[in-house]
Amino acid sequence: MTMKSIAQSGRLTRATNRFPLAFGLALLLVACAGPDRPTRATLYDFGPGATAPLPATRQAPLSPLALGDIEAGGSLDGSAMLYRLAYADANELRPYAQARWSAPPAQLVRQRLREHLSLRRAVLNMGEGAAITRSGGQAPLVLRLELEEFSQVFDSPAASQGVLRLRATAAENTPSGEKLLAQRTVVVRRPAPTADAPGGVQALTAATEAAAEEIDQWLQQLR
Repeated sequence: MTMKSIAQSGRLTRATNRFPLAFGLALLLVACAGPDRPTRATLYDFGPGATAPLPATRQAPLSPLALGDIEAGGSLDGSAMLYRLAYADANELRPYAQARWSAPPAQLVRQRLREHLSLRRAVLNMGEGAAITRSGGQAPLVLRLELEEFSQVFDSPAASQGVLRLRATAAENTPSGEKLLAQRTVVVRRPAPTADAPGGVQALTAATEAAAEEIDQWLQQLR
């Protein structure tokens, strides 16, 4: 074998040895940049609420209110953000894949409702209200709520609205037990500015605010 052929053979061997290393690096880069990497769902709530002290109201204080947990069953137990395609099948609830509520909707609605009602009266938890009654204080009004609908409804691919439906029951807390005063269903719809999950969040936030105001006005008529 000549010196020239030996040199050529050496270069071929070195190139062949480098091929597995280059191929392995290429596979690693493809794996890192591939589309199958898990993505984290975006979490939403109703925003921070009031961030500055609110002015004191001149209105005479209303009777205290005992607010129970909001009941919600089925798909509303979790934190999925739900929507309906009314133009296709309004009976099917679908969850967004990459958008979720930071807590179950019933908890978020209760928090915002309590913030709103607290502007005009003392709002207590259910156990606190019973303790006040036993101690001879002013019996609080009792409010129980059931969340029946909380979804983004698409009337067309480009237009949707946030729909909230609450069943509200008001009762008087007496030493012998609760006495039913009134019951009503609150249904609120608010348009979504965009046909996506962020638009649905804005629509359902506005619907919750409107529902809180409606319930507040209703309770003031009762006591």
